[in-house]
Parts: sequence; structure tokens; C-alpha cells
Amino acid sequence: MNKFVAAGAVVLVGVGLYFAMQDPNADLKPAEFIMPDLSDLAKEGQVAFEGTCAACHGVNLDGTDNGPPLLHALYAKARHADFGFVMAVQRGSRAHHWRFGDMPAQPHITDEELEAIITYVRVVQAANGF
Repeated sequence: MNKFVAAGAVVLVGVGLYFAMQDPNADLKPAEFIMPDLSDLAKEGQVAFEGTCAACHGVNLDGTDNGPPLLHALYAKARHADFGFVMAVQRGSRAHHWRFGDMPAQPHITDEELEAIITYVRVVQAANGF
């Protein structure tokens, strides 16, 4: 095995162990919520997010009693790629990090709305250190 491949494997295992050891219930919210300037697409995403997703994931992506925060290391792009959000919205998601139960599919969200929502979430995450 190439030494670079072996080193890469060690890094990936280390990153995986780091995230596996994280307490998803730890308070990892930013000290102060920052709402960044939004592009037109992100503004569309904000409207769609607030109309559907915010009921569980919170208006400021900080979670509620019904769903987890998206401003959390577990949902940063390095941990959950955009495709993970697509699959969760289209197919639902089994509970695996949190106590909230399964997330039902959201078939009423169009592909265009989903792209805008993901854009919004990623911009807000980045502005808040995720």
C-alpha cells in the first residue's frame, strides 16, 4: 500500500472516530447567531425553509423540540454532504444521531426549492462557523 494512501486512511479513520465520539446533544450553537447577506437563491431558500423546515429545525437553524439543529458540527458540509439533505427530504431519514425520531419525507418540496434551501442552510452554516 502506498504510504500516502495509508496516511489518508488513518486520517479518515481518525476523522470518523472524532465525529463518532461527539455528543450530538452537546451545546455547539454559535455564541451569537449571525444572519449573513443572502443571495437571491438563498433568500428563496430561506422562505422555503421557514415554510416547511423551521417547524422542526428552528427559524435560526437551531433546532426545536421536534428536530435537531442544522447549526451543528454533525450537519456541516464535511460531515453531511448536500446529497444527504436531498435524500432526507426526498426519502425521509431514520433517527440516528438524535432523540427526535424519524424524519418523514417532504414530497411537496420541489427540486428547485430544495436547491435553494440547501444554499440557504450552507450560507448560514458558514457564517456561523460550521
